[in-house]
Amino acid sequence: MRDLGGHKGRGLAKTIDWKLVICYLLLVLIGWVNIYASVHSSEPGTILDFDGRSGKQFIWIMTALCIASIILFVLSPRIYEGLSVPIYLFVMALLIAVIFLGVEVKGSSSWFAFGPVRFQPAEISKISTSLLLATVMSQQGYKIGRIKDFIITAAIILVPMLIIVLQSETGSALVYVGFIFMLYREGLSGWFIFLIGMAILSFILTLTASPFVAVLVLFAVASLCIFLYSGRFKWWLMVCIPLIILFAFVPSLLQLWTDNIIGEEGLAALAASEGSFEAAGIAEPFTMKIKPLYVLLGFTGLAIPIVVYQAYRERNMFSNLAVISLIAGIILVFSADFIFNDVLQDHQRKRIEVLLGMKEDPSGVGYNVNQSMIAIGSGGLFGKGYLNGTQTTFGFVPEQSTDFIFCTVGEEWGFVGSTVVILLYVFLIWRIIKNAERSREAFTRIYGYCVACCIFMHLFINIGMTIGLMPVIGIPLPLVSYGGSSLWGFTALIFIFIALDRNEKKYF
Repeated sequence: MRDLGGHKGRGLAKTIDWKLVICYLLLVLIGWVNIYASVHSSEPGTILDFDGRSGKQFIWIMTALCIASIILFVLSPRIYEGLSVPIYLFVMALLIAVIFLGVEVKGSSSWFAFGPVRFQPAEISKISTSLLLATVMSQQGYKIGRIKDFIITAAIILVPMLIIVLQSETGSALVYVGFIFMLYREGLSGWFIFLIGMAILSFILTLTASPFVAVLVLFAVASLCIFLYSGRFKWWLMVCIPLIILFAFVPSLLQLWTDNIIGEEGLAALAASEGSFEAAGIAEPFTMKIKPLYVLLGFTGLAIPIVVYQAYRERNMFSNLAVISLIAGIILVFSADFIFNDVLQDHQRKRIEVLLGMKEDPSGVGYNVNQSMIAIGSGGLFGKGYLNGTQTTFGFVPEQSTDFIFCTVGEEWGFVGSTVVILLYVFLIWRIIKNAERSREAFTRIYGYCVACCIFMHLFINIGMTIGLMPVIGIPLPLVSYGGSSLWGFTALIFIFIALDRNEKKYF
């Protein structure tokens, strides 16, 4: 960051973005009063009862304001760029240490316990990652399109993301995907955003349909991209696509042939024996010995070398990228089962299955979402009134003061109140982006976009959870949900940007 010392600065009132500060305070206040609303029946007492969650949240708010004041008025904004590397390394050490030394909360080993206070390092890892990204990407000569610079940038994001996954906190790790929007602003090709979307689609298709359908879609998309770029289909794609379409129907064809071979009586006997050919007294048809997955693997093993060779011969960067993406997508398809069954926790698998319609479980893992949607829907246009929400009062929604705090807003404040809260977040994100774009320093701009991305991802995922559009993955609503770690983390994240923005305004 450019040293601006020695210049006469402007006053405090003219350099601090008070609109951002006021928006922050309003969201914190909304969170506090709704935390009390969500627990007032189960934790009788006043809003300042320090034995209850609302009283504890008041303490977290006061400490958060102290943190904000120190960042704004005590610490020099110039220290963040110089200390970004040691801060990042220290936070990574904390993330690793908490796996072995932390306490387990709801299946996740991501919390340090200090008496009655619990601290989650993942909440401050977003700050350290944002600072280091801003430091690296603001260096003179940095180009995100250069392989070396891209690898370094990707590593900064992926290292904390993978460590958090090892803590069984896949929800917190998902937030890091939001940095892709900042990278796009700084020159990353939109192709990578498209690839992330295709990866998500392939994963969903593999779980809900089959690997055959997922690979078919990948081949079709890769072919379409190459066709749109070159204006004509390649012969090798014209051969591969019909074959992959054919193989996509292999499971269904084999099932039809098997049913015909066995016959109606055989199918009835097989059903009675719970699918056992030996118990049903039926010889296993030859079609059952043909494993569709192995057939698909064999085909892709033959097709990929042809595709790679032809793309290499054409010396076309776009075709090469499309082919590389295709191969990566196929690898993802065949590893989806491992990710789903061995990486994700049991409760996370069940929530994804319910979300994708693979299972119905309104009284089990789908209970939280169903009750949340009932609460929000029952609020109507103007809500039932503060402290008058029945879903809230009778405790139908678990974790209503933390992950599902938004349903309290929806039930008691209605559509109008929910819209006001969302608009406050929109204003907060818009104001940060506006100030970032206006910044003369690349460090401030990049850090500002990182802040906006983190807030957006938390907002999108949390509200998506409460209305059934996202799986329940334990993401707090920024500044509103109960909890000291989350509040302190977002306070520091936002006010560091306000301090950086203020430092520039002092001299310009």
